[in-house]
Amino acid sequence: MVDRYSRRFFLAGLGASVVSGTALADAPLQSLRPQLRGVQFSGAERLVQAARLRGDVVFAVADAKTGTPLEAFGGDQGLPPASVAKALTALYALDVLGADYRFETTLMADGPIENGVLNGDLILVGGGDPLLDTTVLATMAANLRKAGITEVRGAFKVYDGALPYVFSIDPGQPDHLGYSPAISGISLNFNRVHFEWKRQGTGYDVTMDARTAKYTPSVDMASMRVESRNLPIYTYQPSARQDRWTVAKGALGNGGARWLPVRKPALYVGDVFRTLARTNGIVLGRVQVTREAPSGQVLVVHQSDPLDSILRGMLKYSTNLTAEMVGMTASKARGADIQNLAESAAEMNRWATETYGVTGIAMVDHSGLGDASRMAPHDLVTALVAARKTGALRPLLKSYNLLDSQGRPVKDHPIKVNAKTGTLNFVSGLGGFITAPDGSELAFAIFTADVDHRATIPRALRERPEGARSWNNRSRKLQRALIERWGTLKGS
Repeated sequence: MVDRYSRRFFLAGLGASVVSGTALADAPLQSLRPQLRGVQFSGAERLVQAARLRGDVVFAVADAKTGTPLEAFGGDQGLPPASVAKALTALYALDVLGADYRFETTLMADGPIENGVLNGDLILVGGGDPLLDTTVLATMAANLRKAGITEVRGAFKVYDGALPYVFSIDPGQPDHLGYSPAISGISLNFNRVHFEWKRQGTGYDVTMDARTAKYTPSVDMASMRVESRNLPIYTYQPSARQDRWTVAKGALGNGGARWLPVRKPALYVGDVFRTLARTNGIVLGRVQVTREAPSGQVLVVHQSDPLDSILRGMLKYSTNLTAEMVGMTASKARGADIQNLAESAAEMNRWATETYGVTGIAMVDHSGLGDASRMAPHDLVTALVAARKTGALRPLLKSYNLLDSQGRPVKDHPIKVNAKTGTLNFVSGLGGFITAPDGSELAFAIFTADVDHRATIPRALRERPEGARSWNNRSRKLQRALIERWGTLKGS
């Protein structure tokens, strides 16, 4: 049964009628025109009860053209939105930076160049590009040689000061989870390093590399030691110039691989670039990290894809690093003096209030990974209704499948949904747009969370805590049932 949820519930009309479809157990509204109905035990409330979710359920749905509310549950209560927050971050970045914005990563010479010899420092300058990868670095190294550089006699520096340094997106996550890496003004491969192991006799052959489809350069700034134990599976210990990991031998089996988070992004990028430069005949010195804004002659420039393309990928793959780097870039572009994620998220909250007049958005990051964030569903719906007028967001959201009674995706379902999902353990959300069979468009947000139970889970067990999968599955089933209901309400 539902342990806690608000009984505050309202039903009002949509400006446009919606064609009926598959009937649910409770008859839908007979008229979609606004009218006084008072508090009543509705079909949506019965769906909430049937889901048997411990914790809280809140949702809101409105006519996407007019903003007229259709149905809401939970009043003004906000819950953690999880990755649904990335939809708001996308709107923030598009509004502040523009769809055509591109990040730049450059190689800069701080000193004179004579006969291919740089008598000064070479600086790799990060510009906040969240998609920088090893393949791009390889191209930049080759272009440095094409620019005529054959030798660097000064230092090799990496500038990461374009954005604040953050040790972990959510420090409450276990150390080894690749979706909560460090952030700075330069990143590589989403700030993850590839750890692979193969059994060799009684031991293991272990590699740490920065692989992409075309390159697999090994790295020195991340190390792994296999230890004779069963638990904990991973331990992390920072040092001045290395991410030092250990892994339990009892957990390795015959072989495998996984991505681990990088905590020293600038050293990681510099380490990999040195290797790639060496393959082009350019030997660089030890990596020096600087947060002092560089100046000098620009030798090589890499421009990212346009922002709207980056955001499409962020929303499709739910990449936390992209959300945080894009969000912090937008906050800095607004003139905010941010020192961490929380300050950048606070700037986004202010923007949401200024832009949409909402007050129930209190994010602590841009990705939704931190469970201290709160978002009221009607506030997100307000933002979605406004976004529909510009047409900027829905084309970036991926299609969301509705299922048949056997749990299989229904091809050519008459209800079309474009939405952002969000999942943490005992937290689930969904927000976006619905097109009903008659073409009526709805904007909606659904948040569910058992915050109290989540708080009892020890940090070390937060990757796969007991009971989380079944809870989240029930939440997703409720989300689909609500969408079916909203997409099949009968007009007068």
